[in-house]
Amino acid sequence: MKPNTDIPAGLLDNSGLFKNEFFGRFELRHANTPLRLNETVEKNYQFPTFYGDVTCAMAVFFCSYERANALLPHPDMKPVSMGRGRALVVLSCYEYKNVLGVAPYNEIAMTIPVMLNPAINVPVLPMLMPVFKSFGYYCFSMPVTSLENKIRGQKIWGLPKVVEEISITLNENVCRIKAIDSDQRNYFELNVPTHGKETAFDVSSNLYSIKNHELQRSQTYFQGSFKVIKHLNTLFTKPQRPDREYLKIGDGPSAGVLDKLQIEKFPFQLRYCSSMSSCFDLPNPGFSLKT
Repeated sequence: MKPNTDIPAGLLDNSGLFKNEFFGRFELRHANTPLRLNETVEKNYQFPTFYGDVTCAMAVFFCSYERANALLPHPDMKPVSMGRGRALVVLSCYEYKNVLGVAPYNEIAMTIPVMLNPAINVPVLPMLMPVFKSFGYYCFSMPVTSLENKIRGQKIWGLPKVVEEISITLNENVCRIKAIDSDQRNYFELNVPTHGKETAFDVSSNLYSIKNHELQRSQTYFQGSFKVIKHLNTLFTKPQRPDREYLKIGDGPSAGVLDKLQIEKFPFQLRYCSSMSSCFDLPNPGFSLKT
């Protein structure tokens, strides 16, 4: 999808697209004040933001614990340890076909699984057992195809959104995601198989971000049937040679932050869903930490 720099004056009238059981769990509300997007456009969005019929392709890779820790913005935040000096990086790619009040767009969330102020940084378990309340994901990069959603993400959540070209295509049982920066450098390519073990997900998680020098925590929710490929044996073995190039990192500043993480080539886990329901709420008003 090419970048969309248009910011229409009004909200898209598409509330009828969000009528399934998942969206019925949430009571929509407005923020305290409308959001000013530019000199002439102000919008009174409803929250949580609903996303319907979402194509989602995700890949989880091992990376350097030391390098992941260096990206984190607060001393109380630590990467989830996966042992042997490794953490994880999660690359989540979305084709948002229906967005409440907003035109469709594509997005890539690049995150590190983290614990906040852990008494003991327990290896691996936070990724497998949803019992750690401070567990979540810190977003260090978030390319998006929509200028409106870049502004929304920055002003509401402090998310590091940049407007770039993102293509999401299906070819021979593979979902291929490409990101091209403003200088036309193809710096990111991810290949996620569309087959795997059918697995139902209905979960919520914390997303951490920085706004006005404060650490914010927001809740994200999603439901869908995913095709999942797990490589649990990689927890205990040396880095393996993959059967294909799952992740290709190109050149330019956007690629640099990924390159510094020393991401292993063999994925820990892959997930694909052709039609997911999800939503993302406002930052938790009872939570903030100075950075």
